[in-house]
Amino acid sequence: MLNTPKLTGLSGNEIYCMRLKGFIPSGVVIGNSIQSMGFLGGVRSAFRGIVGGEIPDVTRMIHEGREAAYARMRAEAEREQVHGVVGVTSELRSLSGNSEFLFVGSGVSGGPGTASFTSAGDAQELYCHMDAGYEPKEFVFGNIAYSVGAVGGIAGTLKTLVRGEITEFSDVFNATRHHALDRLVTHARAVGANCVVGVRTSVLHFAGFHEMYMAGTAAFHPQLAAEARGAPVSSDMTGEELWGMTQLGYAPIKLLISTSVYSLGAIGGIRAAFQSLVRGELGDLTKLIYEAREQVFERIKSEAATLGAEEVVGIKTYIVELGSSLIEIFAVGTAVRKLQGMTVSTPALPAQAIIRDKDTWINGPGGFDIQSLRAGG
Repeated sequence: MLNTPKLTGLSGNEIYCMRLKGFIPSGVVIGNSIQSMGFLGGVRSAFRGIVGGEIPDVTRMIHEGREAAYARMRAEAEREQVHGVVGVTSELRSLSGNSEFLFVGSGVSGGPGTASFTSAGDAQELYCHMDAGYEPKEFVFGNIAYSVGAVGGIAGTLKTLVRGEITEFSDVFNATRHHALDRLVTHARAVGANCVVGVRTSVLHFAGFHEMYMAGTAAFHPQLAAEARGAPVSSDMTGEELWGMTQLGYAPIKLLISTSVYSLGAIGGIRAAFQSLVRGELGDLTKLIYEAREQVFERIKSEAATLGAEEVVGIKTYIVELGSSLIEIFAVGTAVRKLQGMTVSTPALPAQAIIRDKDTWINGPGGFDIQSLRAGG
């Protein structure tokens, strides 16, 4: 009798890392849900979009769709009797006017008595988390659907005539990002975690609105009990970064985010346009973007000081052109401080936990557009 081979999305490096932690690959698990917002929900959301801010109907529909798909993936994992689901990915697809929510992950099995878990990070990142003392519990996510709105748009449009920050836009963008983070942390608390690690953020377009989506791995670290009294701590550091900071004795406190929307102004915009015809520095644009960065950095620095952080690591800044001489400056980083008892299990990471897997498909005239990451993560 032939053995039934098991499929896995894990790469050779990921399988090696999981073996070091006592797990073997055990198939691919999938869950999906197709959702329709319905006529009434669409009408309510359209009217809500005139005001600006969160669109509760859309937020709720997307959240429920993801919850249903995730629950089906977990149910399949239980049927397959796997202990963990690694490299969980979440997709939102348009299908015949409706929306399909899809969750995919690679199952792994451990020894007797192993607690079940799901992980947002791939197996290489999961190895780093586990070696740094972070016991994975659950894939968690937080989202918010939002619109700047017609009222905010009119006020903001008038303010684009003047150079400087447009607080109406900044307030909407800041509020939405923090709402998504709060919901992510609430989800982690509900599953008994005291931290969320490996947080990844994306902004998606949905039904004419924007959705801010954050996902990560809810985990438990015994040394973070005091740090997480108010709420689970959060971090967007990669697995390797988190392992390195743990080896140095640091613990994450909170993922910090800040954004500002700035306008160059009508006069400044015209002047900059004329200046761009001549070779040399554009002074207005240089000064504006410098001021905008300083603004978001000051907000992050202020929040970090309130939390008692020693450093904010891994700060990343992004600039997005919103049109009409508007730009958004977005900054994100993780506040950390030294904490007694933070240490790693092994003195050095194996090469297999660091090497990034390469694609073996080559694009050609056939029109294939292969993803840069393997299915397992």
